[in-house]
Amino acid sequence: MAKATNTKRTWIIIGGVIVVILGGLFLAKKMEWIGKVEPTEVEFTKVARATIIEKVSASGKIQPEVEVKVSPDVSGEIVSLKVAEGDSVIAGQELLKIRPDNYVSLLARAEAQVNATKASMEQSKAVLAQSEARLSKSKLDFDRNVKLHADKVISDSDFDQFSSAYMVAKQDLEAAKANVKAANFNVKSSEAGLKEARTNLTKTTIYAPQSGIISKLNVELGERVVGTSQMAGTEMLRIANLNNMEVRVNVNENDITRVSLGDSVLIDVDAFSSSERKFKGIVYEIASSANSSGVASVTTDAVTEFEVKIRVLRSSYQDLIKGKLSYPLKPGMTASVEVLTNRKEKVITVPLAAVTTREIGGEASAPMAGDKKEEGAAVATQEDANAAKKRKENTKEVVFVMEKGGKVKQIEVKTGISDFENIEILSGLADGQEIISGPYATVAKKLKVGDLVKKKEIKKDEKASEKK
Repeated sequence: MAKATNTKRTWIIIGGVIVVILGGLFLAKKMEWIGKVEPTEVEFTKVARATIIEKVSASGKIQPEVEVKVSPDVSGEIVSLKVAEGDSVIAGQELLKIRPDNYVSLLARAEAQVNATKASMEQSKAVLAQSEARLSKSKLDFDRNVKLHADKVISDSDFDQFSSAYMVAKQDLEAAKANVKAANFNVKSSEAGLKEARTNLTKTTIYAPQSGIISKLNVELGERVVGTSQMAGTEMLRIANLNNMEVRVNVNENDITRVSLGDSVLIDVDAFSSSERKFKGIVYEIASSANSSGVASVTTDAVTEFEVKIRVLRSSYQDLIKGKLSYPLKPGMTASVEVLTNRKEKVITVPLAAVTTREIGGEASAPMAGDKKEEGAAVATQEDANAAKKRKENTKEVVFVMEKGGKVKQIEVKTGISDFENIEILSGLADGQEIISGPYATVAKKLKVGDLVKKKEIKKDEKASEKK
């Protein structure tokens, strides 16, 4: 009996201890002495109205709007060079001369050939006149003997001789006429050769096709050049109009649809980067087809780009021009451009880092970039394809806000244009509303609905760097 009583008392003690432990755990949990979840430190900002200028960035080279490459039509040695690189020339001005000796000889030969063919034609005309005279005599003899033959005065054999002579005279006349035509054609051919020889001789002197500056000189006095009429020969020099400059840039296919003729452009030329000088320009030509890049076009990671030409406004660098021959922008200079494609004044904006993507109606997912990568992968089954499509449809742009109690709530938004810092909010937020804006990695990948957050404390050194 005593043993049973002791066992009962032991179980009561054990039960009491368990109740006390469970109660203590419950109280500690409730008081957050144990199992306390540390809130995530985040940055906050307020929705504000601002001006957003949408930009497309690219880089390229400065070139003259008009630049002519001068190549010779004839080959030979340069015996006279009257210009230097950087010289100003006018249309029709003599630039250089190629040794003309061979072409002078060819011209003399062509003139002799013309004279020879003309003499041959005169000879053919004389033969024609003789043939006409012989035909006239043969016809008279034939006509006279026709009646005699009919009256049986002459024999058949004698009449046949007169008839045959008359037929031969007619054929000789036709041959003489053909020889005159042939001689006439030979004269025309030789005259064409003479004209070509005379033209080739004039081509030994090179004249400026337009007014401008010698932007590039590739030859020296005494150098030999090759000229062909079917294709470009040796490039001897270039003449450019440096008063009108442009920037040629390649724009990615994802951005080209936002660029339009007449868009304003800010141009940053590397040569003037130290002075932080910005030039102004305007888009005046957009390529209709993509650039063909040879080897790059057959690679799997080839980038499709379109050439855009931007006219540099002379008024934006007028103060740098000193004198008539001062050209601050040189061909080949490197430049970066920002094409201002859209502008909106005083619209509701938030920092770019504050907007991310989440799957609405399901668990929090990675940003849109992850979904795109997932969609780009091979889909093994139709079910996977349907699931990927559904995820895409359910993925929306959201921002995060903090509710009472420090918990995170997400709000679906619709966005508009953006610049390098802010993005336009079309719907979902009100002016002055406080949202979570950073850190970027936290907003983009980690935050979920219901997470505990708190305001990140900025350290003294961070405050000092912000002030700077």
